[in-house]
Amino acid sequence: MKDIVSKVIRGDSRAIARLITLAENNDPVAAEAMKRIHPYTGKAHVIGVTGVLGSGKSTLIYELTRWYRRQGKKVGVIAIDPTSPFSGGALLGDRIRMSELAGDDGVFIRSMGTRGMLGGLASAVYDVVEILDASGKDVVMVETVGVGQAEVDVIKIADTTLVVVVPGLGDSIQTLKAGMMEIADIFVVNKADREGVDQTVAEVENLVDITSMDNDRKTPVLKTVARDGSGVKELVDEIEKHKKYLKLTKEFEKQRRLRYEAELVEIIRKRLMKLIFDESTFKEKIENLLDKISKKEIDPHSAAEEILSKILK
Repeated sequence: MKDIVSKVIRGDSRAIARLITLAENNDPVAAEAMKRIHPYTGKAHVIGVTGVLGSGKSTLIYELTRWYRRQGKKVGVIAIDPTSPFSGGALLGDRIRMSELAGDDGVFIRSMGTRGMLGGLASAVYDVVEILDASGKDVVMVETVGVGQAEVDVIKIADTTLVVVVPGLGDSIQTLKAGMMEIADIFVVNKADREGVDQTVAEVENLVDITSMDNDRKTPVLKTVARDGSGVKELVDEIEKHKKYLKLTKEFEKQRRLRYEAELVEIIRKRLMKLIFDESTFKEKIENLLDKISKKEIDPHSAAEEILSKILK
């Protein structure tokens, strides 16, 4: 275990991949390794990239990665995919263009399945961010599934959150109204070579004006064409401006505290679930309660209280 930790800290790609796999599988070795890794974390800037399906998030991340590599920065990419209900694996793991970066030692890309988690994030994503951070990555980008309002959970882990929309998708702006306005640090109108881009930009800016009245920072709206790299340099510059803003206003510490709170809650949740469903005594108890619920001898809420009372006593 000491060996894998030291290799991760040195940036060894095989060790990073192995530890991530252990973390995804809730292996006890991973938990011990994470305890040793934590002091080496906190340096990477974490960028969340979310938005509707078909907005070109993967291509945008590819171009952002190329820009950061030109600046000499090391990059980690976590691509969260919906999980197959049959195999348990990620459904969208074949990001063709992203694979072009695979030969670059300064880039580490990992595709992860949500495994039933809501909010567009995978359960192990907190550990994976810390692993990539400790391995010396300057920037870690987290791409969420892209299914609409549930994507707001990305704010719990990202220092800077990009919300990507495109012209021509009728529900894009409606999705923003449904709850994504509050999480965006930067709006990106991608595929800006499409017809109707100016109208889309105007609609997003109008929503920003409405929601930014009480804020000291107005959320910028940028246009990009990720397919050919247009506007990506300006986006990199805007991300850097936001990073400086976070540190200047002390929001950076607040954001990191929010992440650690979410991570702590997730660790507790996973361990409680493991205790309840893996311990033979609890499994037997649950089976008995399910029989009683089916026979209407007890209701689900009372059954849950009975299980929890045995844990909390």
